[in-house]
Amino acid sequence: MLVCNLTPRSHESVLDVGCGTGYFTRELGRVMTGPITGVDINPDWIQTARRKDPGRAVYQVADAQELPFPTASVDLVVAITSLCFVADFAKAVREMVRVARRRVAIGLLNRHSLLWLQKRRSSGTGSYQGARWHTVCEARRLFDGLPVTRTRVSTGIYVPSGGKFAQWIEPRWPQIVPIGAFILVVGDVFPERVDLSWSPCGNLDTRTYSPRDFGP
Repeated sequence: MLVCNLTPRSHESVLDVGCGTGYFTRELGRVMTGPITGVDINPDWIQTARRKDPGRAVYQVADAQELPFPTASVDLVVAITSLCFVADFAKAVREMVRVARRRVAIGLLNRHSLLWLQKRRSSGTGSYQGARWHTVCEARRLFDGLPVTRTRVSTGIYVPSGGKFAQWIEPRWPQIVPIGAFILVVGDVFPERVDLSWSPCGNLDTRTYSPRDFGP
């Protein structure tokens, strides 16, 4: 689902924000040919990721709210549910858009799903404790005010075993019934963009842009 929406080109670079122990980073590394970097704020998780993935990807400690990369320096920037645990969610999204050169993909947890009902009954214990859940409507507005166009939203059901069954059912899951536990939001970054960094006064350029502002 993620790779199909990213449509990676040969040798494009990828940044996995909030990579944890590197599971999705390694999965991306198996199907993509370009350089891959995983970042997470937890140094113990980064050490684990390095042990599990010697050589293919580069892993470093970094805060999603202040990514240590230049503007438009990575082709594809992804975050798979990691932003659901970031204190300043909007700032992390802006940072991902700032760093991206072509496309951004953000995975969210769906508040209108059976998984949410299950975790709500258990008070959000375990790995979901403290997570931020979104609706599909909220996901569609994720990039509002940012230099991003062609926003697409899809949902995927949660299949614990993964594997071939998950691969078979994902593309067949009807998007008119967006109750999958996972929401994927994908957007294309404009070829030119506003300055998304904070000014000394803390103000952000919030002008509205459309693709025609930047030519064909």
